[in-house]
Amino acid sequence: MNIQTAKRLEGIGEYYFATKLREIDQLNREGKQIINLGIGSPDQPPHPDVVKELETGAEQTDTHGYQNYKGAPILRNAVATWYKTWYGVALDPESEILPLIGSKEGIMHICMTYLNAGDKALIPNPGYPTYSSAVRLSGGTPVPYVLRADQNWAPDWEALEAMDLSGVKLMWVNYPHMPTGQKASTALFQRLVDFGRKHQILVCHDNPYSFILNDEPMSLLCIPGAKEVVVELNSLSKSQNMAGWRVGTLVGAKERIGEVMRFKSNMDSGMFLPLQLAAAKALGLGKDWYDSVNAVYARRRKVVYELLDFLGCIYDKDQVGLFVWASIPDSYKDGYALSDEVLYGANVFITPGGIFGSEGDGYVRVSLCATEEKLQQSIGRLKAAEAFKQTI
Repeated sequence: MNIQTAKRLEGIGEYYFATKLREIDQLNREGKQIINLGIGSPDQPPHPDVVKELETGAEQTDTHGYQNYKGAPILRNAVATWYKTWYGVALDPESEILPLIGSKEGIMHICMTYLNAGDKALIPNPGYPTYSSAVRLSGGTPVPYVLRADQNWAPDWEALEAMDLSGVKLMWVNYPHMPTGQKASTALFQRLVDFGRKHQILVCHDNPYSFILNDEPMSLLCIPGAKEVVVELNSLSKSQNMAGWRVGTLVGAKERIGEVMRFKSNMDSGMFLPLQLAAAKALGLGKDWYDSVNAVYARRRKVVYELLDFLGCIYDKDQVGLFVWASIPDSYKDGYALSDEVLYGANVFITPGGIFGSEGDGYVRVSLCATEEKLQQSIGRLKAAEAFKQTI
């Protein structure tokens, strides 16, 4: 049979980490025992009370049916309280919050809701690859905008204003930024809101990293009037150690939530109710929880600095989030070359920055989602590797 895939898949490859993990699995089968410092999947568990809430809910006889597409009121109220407590943003839990089966799915929901064939969306370079692929899958055209270290990884506003913005309907932004770890600021957020309003562009803010090694969590919706031009995705994956639970949320104006709901309700269903109950419990955790999570990551980050120092990389200690972003030595062509040498020479995987766009070519990214023991073991492997004895 000659069955052709849809044209929407043309130019879209499998997600980088999906293919790389298969390669790592093969190397492990060959006995390499690869230490994976590439993926940002928290290795610590959720709070015990969250797990207990899931267990208790699952034991009930009336919690296993289909759920409301809008999400359970208890979860929407928990999101509203969380936003008010930590971000100072007031949300109506009835109309301005939409729980999601993970925020990655929300990226697709937004693109499918607003983009027609030929519509454009501004995509950060470097940035999360899913923004670009979701735009393409929805029939839109991704238009990269450059972020650079010498501008603190903020948009080049002059360059943006000089672009042909006709047909641009969405702008994807992400602060704290992944992969660079650049923190958000009120001034940056104000510029984003002003830009969206001026050009009638919906600014889509992806905000999963605001609690990781960051003393000042911020929402783009904290800017007065932001709901007119902004929707924001958030997630429990990183801040609550619940990546595999697939719990996220979309927040914004009532009109935007209603529009995305029209697509989502035809695409998936409401989350398993015990998951929602557990998520609500997780959102109610206090400062002690975030402090305990960040204490672990802070210790790990110091070891990652040692690893990067050994490799001759340069990094900014002011960055936040779940990774460390670092520029590579001049002796390497790009981050792929350094990543491959580390993988095949020392059986350690670090992420090449080029997977996040051309502006990431001269960088690598190291995840903090590995124990201090594993990180120290990685340094030991590098020091023992012949390739690094010769070149570092």
